[in-house]
Amino acid sequence: MRCYWKRSVMVVGFFLFVCLFMFLFMNNEEGSILEEEERRLAKEIAVQQLYSERNVQNFRELINFSAPINVTYQYLAGYPLLKKKYLTVGLSSVKRKRGNYLFETLKSIFDQSTNEELTEMVVVVHLADFDMAWNAQIVQQVSRKFAHHIISGHLVIIHAPQMYYPSLKGLKRNYNDPADRVTFRSKQNVDYAFLLNFCANLSEYYLMLEDDVQCARSFLTAIKKVLASKEGSYWVTLEFSKLGYIGKLYHSTDLPRLAHFLLMFYQEMPCDWLLIHFRGLLTQKDVIRFKPSLFQHIGYYSSFRGTENRLKDDDFEEDFFDIPDNPPATIYTSLKVFENYDPSKAYSNGDAYFWGKSPSAGDYFSIVFMKPMNVTRIHVVTGSEDRHNDILHSGILEVGKNPKITQKGKDCSDYVKLNEFQKGLFDKKDINTIIDFSVDCVRISITNSQKDWIIIRSISIWVKHNNPL
Repeated sequence: MRCYWKRSVMVVGFFLFVCLFMFLFMNNEEGSILEEEERRLAKEIAVQQLYSERNVQNFRELINFSAPINVTYQYLAGYPLLKKKYLTVGLSSVKRKRGNYLFETLKSIFDQSTNEELTEMVVVVHLADFDMAWNAQIVQQVSRKFAHHIISGHLVIIHAPQMYYPSLKGLKRNYNDPADRVTFRSKQNVDYAFLLNFCANLSEYYLMLEDDVQCARSFLTAIKKVLASKEGSYWVTLEFSKLGYIGKLYHSTDLPRLAHFLLMFYQEMPCDWLLIHFRGLLTQKDVIRFKPSLFQHIGYYSSFRGTENRLKDDDFEEDFFDIPDNPPATIYTSLKVFENYDPSKAYSNGDAYFWGKSPSAGDYFSIVFMKPMNVTRIHVVTGSEDRHNDILHSGILEVGKNPKITQKGKDCSDYVKLNEFQKGLFDKKDINTIIDFSVDCVRISITNSQKDWIIIRSISIWVKHNNPL
């Protein structure tokens, strides 16, 4: 059983290594350290090589399998699930030299979730330390504090025995990292690989957290709203925090290949770097991150050496719940798009935005829903912090019904004006009390030409659901 993953590595490892080798900033024979600018330039060149069409195709062909890594796990608490869930929340934990935040993290996950939300998720903790006495102590404490959630099937604690781990000695000293850091991050990659492998068939989606995290209230419902808005679109990773491995969402069907990927390159680079390249190699080139962040880093001491780690996500809001629905839609515009600032980015609820060249009177930006919606609120922001003039100076927002196919795409035949933009902003609430029809289209119409370009930073739409999520 120990040799199973090694055989997989031999089959695909050589080709994938070629893809990643250019990225690695190897020490030369004299052991010199690359200067920061040289490292940056080397990384840019390597990324271009890594994301070449040929390498992407090779990766997709070679890694397109779902065979699990052959590991016999120990159940330290909880039991195998009888029914597949909607979401698995996975975290790995080891003994720290200073501090322990696992209990706070679990408490936050459970306290910030409703009973209904808990029935749709399972939390899996991989106690990955080789000190079994420490593992037993943690299991005893967790079982005492969270007995109800273990009995209810909301919490499972596992351990992958040391016998399944690859060698953690004589590892590559990439980036001139000290030996203990290389050992730590290499083992961490394997810890996560085994966790992902275990969770592959537990649910529809998988959320990666760390063991020192605070959660926003009803984070699952917020994630479900985002997933509903992404229906029909391709994605590999959705990010609900900008820090480390926190708040990264995956399709569970991708977990086997991600587990193999981490195991294959466990000694090459840190896990968060590998996650970025996994996303890119599966052709999601842009980060898809949502604000506000749903998870915050709370650990004061790092799990490596116990050093201080004060990283914070300044986009985190614990009680923010008013995330827009942004129902699935097709976007049409007559505005001239600048470079890759395409129209869909204005509707994404993420960091990206739409940027168009000088609009003329009569130009439009239309959102056509896949099905009629009971719209309650629309909020549009144009311009940006560093480009104050690139706002919509003169325009109106309309909602429409009766969509038809036209030469320019799909558009509604009947529109009702809601209001004008004021200083580049539009915000209208209780729309469902103003109009007497379900909305098929939302259209921004430019009423006067302007020399300044236009940034549509965000379009947020809330709808009233017949049934709660």
